[in-house]
Amino acid sequence: MPRVGALALQGDFREHLAMIAELGAEGVEVRTPEELDGIDCLIIPGGESTAIARLAVRYEMMEPLRNRILDGMPVLGTCAGMIFLGTATTGKPQPQLGVLDVAVARNAFGRQQESFEANLDVKGFDRPMRAVFIRAPWIESVGPGVDVLATVFDPVSGREFPVFVRAGNVLAISFHPELTNDARVHELLLSLVAPGIDEER
Repeated sequence: MPRVGALALQGDFREHLAMIAELGAEGVEVRTPEELDGIDCLIIPGGESTAIARLAVRYEMMEPLRNRILDGMPVLGTCAGMIFLGTATTGKPQPQLGVLDVAVARNAFGRQQESFEANLDVKGFDRPMRAVFIRAPWIESVGPGVDVLATVFDPVSGREFPVFVRAGNVLAISFHPELTNDARVHELLLSLVAPGIDEER
């Protein structure tokens, strides 16, 4: 099984590592370039995207992260992690890795009290996925090469917004799969390291 890192600068990385352990893989906390070198794939958790970015700059993790991902290391960004992976935001600029050609709107669905759950039809999954959205972003625009796997309808704007995308080795979602018992997103990440690990999702 792959050795899975969770970027442990800020956010709910422990919940992701618990789910990885339930799947039988080894999960490790990653805070330094040296720890990054020892993993097969990476999870960038939800939390505060500006805090994650600020700490990544402080600990000189920006370039090592960017280089590993551009070299093909599979990565999953959830909520704030999705923002961090992107190329742009619709609000105030912040440090981003720029490895996923998307523009992201922070807190797009509203504040904490407007958090919600929804059943998502995810491309490639055999049944709907229950998704937990907490101060969640959505994707305003995607570039070429980005595959939209799931969307959510916003009744205010009357538009469908991507909340689950993939571009090669990069997975990004707006919601928190680590807060449910559904491990299919994590299984998809593992399958990018070891094809065939989960043939049916």
